[in-house]
Amino acid sequence: MDDRDQFQFNRFPTPARPLLGVTILAVEDSRFACEAMRLLCVRSGARIRRADSIMAAKRHLMVYRPTVLIVDHGLPDGEGADLIHEAATMSPRIPVILGTSADDLAQECCLAAGADGFLPKPTRSLAQFQELILACLPADQRPMGPRAVNDEVIQPDTLAYQDDLAHAADLLSDGNDDQILDYVAQFVTGIARSAADAPLITAGEALTIARMQGRSCGSAVANLAGLMQDRLASPVAV
Repeated sequence: MDDRDQFQFNRFPTPARPLLGVTILAVEDSRFACEAMRLLCVRSGARIRRADSIMAAKRHLMVYRPTVLIVDHGLPDGEGADLIHEAATMSPRIPVILGTSADDLAQECCLAAGADGFLPKPTRSLAQFQELILACLPADQRPMGPRAVNDEVIQPDTLAYQDDLAHAADLLSDGNDDQILDYVAQFVTGIARSAADAPLITAGEALTIARMQGRSCGSAVANLAGLMQDRLASPVAV
């Protein structure tokens, strides 16, 4: 009996909590994004576990099978699409596999790798979250009868955003090799989009463009690091 079977033994979906009995493994390196996901799961009745890298996710999947696997496209040890492809070919297959990203261009990549759907970031709408998962679930795991559509918009704790910024700042201070710069640029741009932090989005994109064009990144790195330090010194509402 896998983890999903144990959880579903005496719990069934209801119109108010349509994801009761569902277990979700979120492969997500951002604490801010994962806090949003946690709140969505709590409101929906689902249980969530988090892995912050591909390797951590593989360790989870060695011991249990979730009902739903949600994989961020940009992860510290590789592309989420690679994990999606591997999960899609597992036997037995995880019932629902979703890709997620703040970059709309990642959707095609995730679907091509075998994802059943795509969850764009920022993910704040409870109705959108529930509808996507329910549409992909087998019919016998969906709630019976009418279901109330909940238009609640969740607000994750801004302390999680601060934690993400501190993590990115630490990575930059540890070294500026190509792999770190590429990862920090996409990570910061992603969390900034989720937080609607326009100046930080621009700074993250500027570093990405400089890297793609093979230009010197010194000024872009300094600007990004400075903006992050400003926010860590004087937390802003997001």
